[in-house]
Formats: sequence, structure tokens, C-alpha cells
Amino acid sequence: MTLAKLQERATRDLAELKGGAQPIIWFGIATCGLAAGAGELVDAVESELKERGIQAHLIPVGCIGTCYLEPLMDIEKPGRPRICYGQMTPEKAAEVIQSYLVQDDPRPDLALGTLGDGEIPGIPRFFGLPMLKPQVRIVTRNLGLINPEDIEHYLAAGGYGGLQRALSFSPEQVIEEIINSGLRGRGGAGFPTGQKWRFARQAKGSPKYVICNADEGDPGAFMDRSVLEGDPHSVLEGLLIAAYAIGASEGYVYCRSEYPLAIKRLAVALKQMRDCGLLGPNILGSGFRFDIQIKEGAGAFVCGEETALIASIEGQRGMPNPRPPFPATAGLWGKPTNINNVETLANVPAIMTRGADWFASYGTEKSKGTKTFSLTGKVKRSGLIEVPMGMTLGEVIYSVGDGILDGRGLKAVQTGGPSGGCLPARLADLPIEYESLARAGSIMGSGGLVVLDDQTCVVDVARYFLSFTQRESCGKCPPCRLGTKQMLTILETICADDGKPADLDLLGELAWAVKAGSLCGLGQTAPNPVLSTLEYFRDEYEAHINEKRCPAGVCKALIEYAILEDKCTGCGRCRRECPQQCISGESKKPHVIDASQCIRCGVCFDVCRFDAVEVR
Repeated sequence: MTLAKLQERATRDLAELKGGAQPIIWFGIATCGLAAGAGELVDAVESELKERGIQAHLIPVGCIGTCYLEPLMDIEKPGRPRICYGQMTPEKAAEVIQSYLVQDDPRPDLALGTLGDGEIPGIPRFFGLPMLKPQVRIVTRNLGLINPEDIEHYLAAGGYGGLQRALSFSPEQVIEEIINSGLRGRGGAGFPTGQKWRFARQAKGSPKYVICNADEGDPGAFMDRSVLEGDPHSVLEGLLIAAYAIGASEGYVYCRSEYPLAIKRLAVALKQMRDCGLLGPNILGSGFRFDIQIKEGAGAFVCGEETALIASIEGQRGMPNPRPPFPATAGLWGKPTNINNVETLANVPAIMTRGADWFASYGTEKSKGTKTFSLTGKVKRSGLIEVPMGMTLGEVIYSVGDGILDGRGLKAVQTGGPSGGCLPARLADLPIEYESLARAGSIMGSGGLVVLDDQTCVVDVARYFLSFTQRESCGKCPPCRLGTKQMLTILETICADDGKPADLDLLGELAWAVKAGSLCGLGQTAPNPVLSTLEYFRDEYEAHINEKRCPAGVCKALIEYAILEDKCTGCGRCRRECPQQCISGESKKPHVIDASQCIRCGVCFDVCRFDAVEVR
């Protein structure tokens, strides 16, 4: 069947679904939604509909990006716009079903916004909300809007049109289109994607392979997982186009086993593609032959590095190898191999559909297009975002993220995950692009963006991220294996009230040695959190060492808790909650903490309702 007929059938079937007599209820069934209670919400809605005798279509969708508002539920009545409701509970859902499906009251007070054509009085447009309005959705174009387990939804949205256009080009013309778009690898290094394809195309040897790197393992990063869970076909279509461009007949999606929902939806998508003739010996009648397998990784962070990933697919231990040769010339089983990450590949169908000039119209001179980020930390609106390259860090934090939680001040932004840098608040006007972040001592990375407030200890942050990379080091090369361990020991010593002034110079020397001498990107970038915090927050390190003080009140060995006599009401809550039972005092009289028994857990500080506990 031709693509035109597949898309025509899908559009017709979807129109019949939406134009029927039954309403459609869409549920955000991604990992973030499930963690917030979406599974229980679906069960409750099914029971409510059954009890009221209401017939409705229940459809899962992926994460639309507003993770802080999960779980989400949309209701679309025939002939009306789809209404999105956030932070739903079984009780709220029952209330909305009664109000809207029975009494025809859409409850604007509970609605977030409308999706699709048409308007409903009192309810704003969903994509006009402050968090979403500044964004440009290319990679995330379908997330939260289509059923990721039904290929017809993707086809009805124009899916596989990019592949059809690519197949009408020569492979060299496809590569030229990607080069002209300015697309750079979104996995961290930012290497031009088209050039990478050209190297693999020109490499001698066959067969050739393409691999989607879905081994996302950064703490706090969930961009790739969200795309795979919400729109797997966009990634698979991108992989098909890459394979056609370089001349590959076989591909892999390498995804860590900790992403079961993503793997499940990938498997469903691959079966549907085969049923539609989009995989196999003669794709869309073009003579192009290609197939895809899923390879589940065991979760080693180092397998995000290309040569370690290849070793893992081959059944070996995931450890990097020296380069050159690069995978483009000698990769999987020694054959030419092209590797792109999830976000890079998800951009490709959009570029092939709408053209290189369209994509290049977004971004900056050297960083074209958009970038997805997992916006987390001490920010009011956390979630999956996609913004044009060149937007400043401050615009992301304050315009998209709505600023810092609890009215606190911005202290720093950690970009690039555990391999990135900690940039101070004074660099909030820094544009998000590869070169500017590198000059500031950080990296784009895969897209983790952690916001830190003024109650965060940057020494502790550096210790945390380095502990992760040190633990994930494969141990193959001494600079990474030994250097990160020694750096971590120094940081732990500083946080434990035993640091010495000479430690800072030694820490810096070790960091540069590890960066220069490590075999792969893990070791080469592991020192970034340390180097950036030493550069921008050296005074905080010195306070830990010279003054035996943690300015943020985080490092337990450098703080103590005390009860303020003039504020304590003697309610006794801190005494009852203290796990060490080291707080004493009579009812309605000021209490006292026995510092010699206190383990500095902070429970007393957290439970006090009168601000009577202070951190010294």
C-alpha cells in the first residue's frame, strides 16, 4: 500500500472516531503521569463511566511536557475542542465527568486549556499558557497529542512524509539537506549530523549499520524517554531516513532496560511498521530494504559512549575503545556505523518534510533549530520543554519555568547533566548554544537542566555529580578510574569538615589531568562540575575549609540546629518527631536540642511551624 493510501485511511479512521457519538478521554500515560497516579486515575474513570452508563473512547498519550501538572486528562466531545484538565484525582475526574459529560458544563475553573480547533468560553488555549507559549515544538510536535501505540495517529499527523520525500531524493541529496539544515547531534558533542552521515556513506565496507542511541542515563534527564514513550514513530522514521542516506540495511535502537514503557511502545511501533510495509525488503515500493531490532542495555552510563554502546550490542562488556578508527569507518562488527541519539533522529523527519531552510530559521548562526530540556530542580514549572537555540538561561528559568520555588533566589544552573557545569546566576543572560556554554565551562549535553536555589551547596552538588560519574566509570583507563576517585575523596573530606587549603589546588590539578588523559567522553567531562564550581564559587569552598562553615546549611558536619527561645511555643512537635530523641522541654515552654546527640537530620527544622529552629 502506498503512503498516500495509508495516510488517507488513517485520516479517515481518526475523523470517524472524533466525529462519532462517543466522547474521547485522553490520558497522559507516560512515566511522569504514571508516577503521579495516572494508572489509578484511568481505573477510576472506567468505573465512573460504567456506573453512569456512559460510552467513551479511552486513549493513552505521551507526556505533553507539563510534568508538574500530572496526571493529565483531556476530554473531547464530538464537534468540540479537546479540553485538558491537570492535577487530576479520581474525585476530580468524577466531578468533571458529571459536570461535562452529563450536564454539559466544561468546568472552566478546573480546565487548563483547549487543544485543536474552536474555542470554549472561559478556557484559554493550552499552547498559549505561559510555560508553553515561548516554546517551539519540533521534536515534541506530537507528544501528548497522539496515541503512541497506534500508527494511524502518526500517519494522520503526516507521519512518514519525511521518509517519502527522502526516498524521492538520492542518498547524497538527503545528506545535503541535513547539512544545509544545520542540525547538530543532540547527544552532547554537537557534531554536524549531515557530516557524520557523509562519513558513513563514503566509508568502504558492507553491510553498514545505523544505531539509535537511547541510553539516556543522566540523573534528572528524561527527554529521550519521553519522546520514545510519546512518539516512537518519529524516531524510527528518522532512523529509516538515516539508513537510506548512508546505505544501511539494518539498524538498532539501543535502549536501557530501565525504560520498560519506552521499549514496549517501540516494539508495538515496529510491528505496526512491518504490517504497513514500512520495514522489510521493499519499503513503499522503493526497493529500499531495512529492518530494526531493539537492544536492551543493562543500564551502564558509559554505554552512552559510542564505542562502549557498540561493544554492548556485540555482546561484550560495555567499555570504550580508542578512536580512531571512528564508528563511521569501523563500528559495529568492524563495519561502517552511524550513531545518532533519539532527539537528533526525531528532528530528521520534520526537516525532510518542511525543508532545511525552515529548520535553519530557528536558532543561532552556529546552533540551528531547537533543543529539548528536562527542566528540573528548584523551579516552579518543571517538565519537558523545547526552546529555540539562542534563548537565554534566564528566559528558560523565568519565562518557561516561572522562576524559583518558594520565592528563593537563583544561585546556579547545572546544564549537561553530571558531565556539565554549574553556571552562576550572573550568567543568566547566557544564550543556550553549544559554543557559549562551552566557553562558560559547561556543555549542552543531552539536555538536563537543573535549577539550584540559594539554599543549595555547590560543593555538595559537585560531590553528588562526581560520585555518579565515578561510580559509572568503567575503569578501563587510569585517569578516569583513579582520578575521579581521588577527586571524590577530596570533596567528601571538604564536606566532612576535614578539608585543607591545599586541597583546592590539588583538586583543580586532578580535574585537569582527568579531563586531558581520559579515554572517552565520560572521563573527559566528569571534572566539569568541579572545575565550574571552583571557578565561580571558590569562596564557598574556602568557607568550608577556612571557616568550617557551609553557607547553604547543607553539609551536616558543618552545621548545627538550635531552637530559638523567643520563638518556641513548646508545642512539642519537634520533640515527638526527633529520631534521636535528643530534644527536651516541657509543654508550652521553650525546648532545647542536645547537640552532642543530634545527627543533623533536619526533621526538627522541617516540622516546626513557628520558624523556631535555625541552622547555624
